[in-house]
Amino acid sequence: MAHFTHHSEENYLKTLFKLSSKQIKKVNNIALAKELDLNPATVLEMVRKLVSKKLVKIMPDKTIQLSDTGKKQALIIIRKHRLWEVFLTEKLKYNWNEVHELAEQLEHIQSEDMIDRLETFLGYPEFDPHGDPIPDRKGIIKAKSSIPLSNAIKGKNYIVVSLADTSDSFLEYLGNVNIKPGTKFLLTNHNEYDNSSNVLLQKKVIQLSEKAAKNILIQSA
Repeated sequence: MAHFTHHSEENYLKTLFKLSSKQIKKVNNIALAKELDLNPATVLEMVRKLVSKKLVKIMPDKTIQLSDTGKKQALIIIRKHRLWEVFLTEKLKYNWNEVHELAEQLEHIQSEDMIDRLETFLGYPEFDPHGDPIPDRKGIIKAKSSIPLSNAIKGKNYIVVSLADTSDSFLEYLGNVNIKPGTKFLLTNHNEYDNSSNVLLQKKVIQLSEKAAKNILIQSA
């Protein structure tokens, strides 16, 4: 039981970090429960446990924040997750939309030495298959400046940096239209009617829905 409790605690810390990274203004018990797909009462009980361990803080406005210790632990979990995703795609040849659930299981391995060896074996990758930066051993993460494709300027060239949504269905969709981190394209139009976007990719125009465009993060090429 302690084993599964530890897994659960790690999932809470990782989820809190991801929510705060999305700059959600109010990460409270309800937002956390929604993200984890759990009952708010269950989430509140775990948050109280994490508070007692000094991993999170409940602020006066009821928002939940990671402590410095909690943030460092969250980044270590994320480091392991993203390294395993690189291993699964590069060495075991899984598709990028197949690795998340497997990495969710592997990220709870506690051996630091094993993870350090894994990083060395992979050649010290800086990014996971979805373009997200991999934290180093100290939990330091390199932030990349980017904007959603939906905010891009018509007529400019861009490169895909990372993805805000890494669900299996979205990754499969992007795979079908040959879009991934590193893909370069020209934004030809934003369609006023439905807020979709047209991009020119390898001499082919692809129309992306508003939802898809908001979840593709880009930089100027």
